[in-house]
Amino acid sequence: MNNTGTQARAVDVVVVGAGQAGLSSAYHLRRTGFEPERDFVVLDHAPRPGGAWQFRWPSLTYGKVHGMHSLPGMELEGADPARPSSEVIAEYFDAYERTFDLRVRRPVEVTAVREGAGGRLLVETSDGMWSARALINATGTWDRPFWPRYPGQETFRGRQLHTAQYPGPEEFAGQRVVVVGGGASGTQHLMEIAPYAAATTWVTRKPPVFREGPFTEDFGRAAVALVEERVRQGLPPKSVVSVTGLPLNDAIRQALADGVLDRQPMFDRITADGVEWADGHRVTADVILWATGFRAAIDHLAPLRLREPGGGIRVEGTRAVADPRIHLVGYGPSASTIGANRAGRAAVRDVRRLLAGVPADA
Repeated sequence: MNNTGTQARAVDVVVVGAGQAGLSSAYHLRRTGFEPERDFVVLDHAPRPGGAWQFRWPSLTYGKVHGMHSLPGMELEGADPARPSSEVIAEYFDAYERTFDLRVRRPVEVTAVREGAGGRLLVETSDGMWSARALINATGTWDRPFWPRYPGQETFRGRQLHTAQYPGPEEFAGQRVVVVGGGASGTQHLMEIAPYAAATTWVTRKPPVFREGPFTEDFGRAAVALVEERVRQGLPPKSVVSVTGLPLNDAIRQALADGVLDRQPMFDRITADGVEWADGHRVTADVILWATGFRAAIDHLAPLRLREPGGGIRVEGTRAVADPRIHLVGYGPSASTIGANRAGRAAVRDVRRLLAGVPADA
């Protein structure tokens, strides 16, 4: 029994989230002898398979997705690059869950993870309680869009929306759009919206860095190492693209030549009808689109007090340094699709050692 008086269902491992990282973790649990529903359970708050991909805008076709890496044990092959990525990847994840009989429970919202009895974790959900010896957290970032605050924001008479709500370019026809953000989403939004909009303005906090040449394995490793160092220090993770810069492909070159990617420094305030800089320069706008990224969705872990003074959770590999029962996959350096696969395997290896009584630092 738990402190609410209801019976908690006991398993060895609870996996929270069924995106790339969660499914990779579940696959490796299954492969190493853990039985779904008996030894582990996967809880996902989304209505259907597909992770965060199912919520992406229709114009993000599979051909525009950067480096989607197949899940372990089953390749994603023959996908039509013209189809929406939300459809292609949702179908692939659905087939994957059925092929490996992962028995994902959904929609289930995990509201809190607390200290339970006998050294176990108590996982509170919209579908009752679970008691676990370890937890693999694979909740990603999609549920926590980051909205910066600027003076006058509440006075703006137009529409403000975030990448998480982006409906596709047609909805901006004839409108004056300010796009905020220097990452991949911001540039993609601009290039899509420009042919439809009356005018576009691109603003970023820092000048964007465009990367020439191939994305080599060594370059990728170095970028991931920089992100990894932040989480090792207990700082909030940055995205890998913030370290690598934006690949300078033909579409980007054309957009730069056409003046679509004409970057302006960050405005100082928002007015009723647009944005304004300290020098008095103004841009009139109907829409402000915040392509300002996401933060890790880890509020349900708050009762365990894992956060460091720097604001992040200190992680070694995938293990939370403050609590070796908690593993974070798809967090920080493992937020890419290939990183999520590797993190799932690493987390399961460490969880097996934990359950066998092997010290984390052995």
